[in-house]
Amino acid sequence: MRKESIILITALLAMVNSTLQAANVRYNVTDLGTLEGYEYTHPLSINNNGQIVGEAVNLFTDYTVHSRGVLFDPTGAKNNIDLGQFSETKFDRPIAENRVAINNHGQIVGGALPFEVKQSAATIFDANGGGNNIEFGIPSSATSINDYGQIVGCVITSANDVNVPIAALFGDFPSDYTNLGTLPGCTHSCAYSINNSGQIIGISYIEDGDSYATLFDPTGDGNNINLSAPGESWSTAIAINDSGTIIGWVENYENPRRAFIFDPTGQGNNIDLGTLEGCDFTTACSINNNGQIVGFAFSTINPVIDTSAVLFDSSCDGNNVNLNDLINPNSGWYLNGAIAINDNGWIAGWGDDPNGCRGVFLLTTATPGDFEPDRDVDAEDFAVLAAAWRSTPADGNWNPDCDISEPSDNVIDEKDLKIFTENWLSDI
Repeated sequence: MRKESIILITALLAMVNSTLQAANVRYNVTDLGTLEGYEYTHPLSINNNGQIVGEAVNLFTDYTVHSRGVLFDPTGAKNNIDLGQFSETKFDRPIAENRVAINNHGQIVGGALPFEVKQSAATIFDANGGGNNIEFGIPSSATSINDYGQIVGCVITSANDVNVPIAALFGDFPSDYTNLGTLPGCTHSCAYSINNSGQIIGISYIEDGDSYATLFDPTGDGNNINLSAPGESWSTAIAINDSGTIIGWVENYENPRRAFIFDPTGQGNNIDLGTLEGCDFTTACSINNNGQIVGFAFSTINPVIDTSAVLFDSSCDGNNVNLNDLINPNSGWYLNGAIAINDNGWIAGWGDDPNGCRGVFLLTTATPGDFEPDRDVDAEDFAVLAAAWRSTPADGNWNPDCDISEPSDNVIDEKDLKIFTENWLSDI
C-alpha cells in the first residue's frame, strides 16, 4: 500500500465519529446513451426499481419522425434494449405526451401519438427486447400503466375521414376499452396518467383551439371534471400520484406556460409552482408519491438563458431548485430538462453531455463521497478518492466526482476528505 494511502486512512479514522453530519443532498449523473443509429433519445418514465423507458428518434427531411421504444440500462454501461418501432408520424405533436411508460412490475406500454396514426396501435412491449410485443387491435396510443396493469391512452376514431383521438381506459383484451369521452364542447381528448387508485387525468381540447386539463370519470359515464380555472386558455394535466395530486401546465394569451398543481375538485384553486430566476416558462413533467415534482424552465424573452432542469418546491413557496446546482459543476453536464422522478428521488432527463452533445441522464441521490455510486460511503469509495488524491483537472488521475468540497475548487485535497469523512458509512 502506498504511503499516501496509509496517511489518508489514518486521517480518515481520526476524523470519523458517532455524530456524523450529513451534507446537502447531491446527485450523481449517469449517461444513459442511446440506440445505435438514432439522433435523439428521450427518457419518459422511471419506476421505483430504477428501470427507465423512453424513445429513440430520427427526424427526416419531410418532418417524418421514426421512433423506437427504449429500455435504458441504468448502470450507464449503455446496454440499452430496443423495444421495437412505434410508427412514423408527423413532427407536430404537443410537448410532454408520453409515448412509453413503465410500472413498478416492469410492464411497459406505449404507442404513437394521436396524429397521422391510422396504422398505429397501442402496444404492450416485450421488456426483453425479443419482439414479442402485443399490439392492440385498434388504432390507438397507450401512455400510462399503473401497478395493477390498468392502461390508459386514447383510441383513434374516424369521422368524415378525420382522425379524432378520444381518451380511453383499456380493458382485459386488446380491442376492449372504456371510452372516457371529453369535456362538454370539446371534440378530442387523451388520457396521460393513471394512478394506483384508478384516477385518470389528461386533456380535452378542440382541434386548433383551446385545451383543458381534465380529470376523467373512469366509468365512462362522462362525469369528467374540467381542472382549468377561468381565463386559462390552454392547460394540460400531465401526471397524478397515488395521493391524487395532479400536476401539469397552464398558459393563456397574455402569459407563457407555467407549471401548476391542479385543484382536483375543479373549483379552479390551482397553484402556480413558480419558476427559476430569469425564466418565465415552466413545465411540470412528473410527480412521485413523496410529492416531489420535476420539469424544466427557460426564458421566452432572453434566449441566452439555457433551458434548465427544475426540482419544484412542492410546498408552493417558490423555492424551486435548478438541478444543475445539485450536481458536481465539473461533471461536464448541463441538465436541460427533468422528465421523470421515482419514489427514491431518482430523476431521468435530457441535457448537454460533456462532449456538448444532446444526452440522456439519470440522477441518483447520493451522499457526497458515494463515488461508485452504490448508495453508501465505504472503503470502495475511499479507494476512488485515494486514486484521485492531490489531482487537478490537468492530471491524468483527475476525477471530478471526488471534488466534493463546498464550493468545489478543482483540487482533491483535505477539504474533500473532510466532507468524505463526515459521511463515512452513511447510506441513503
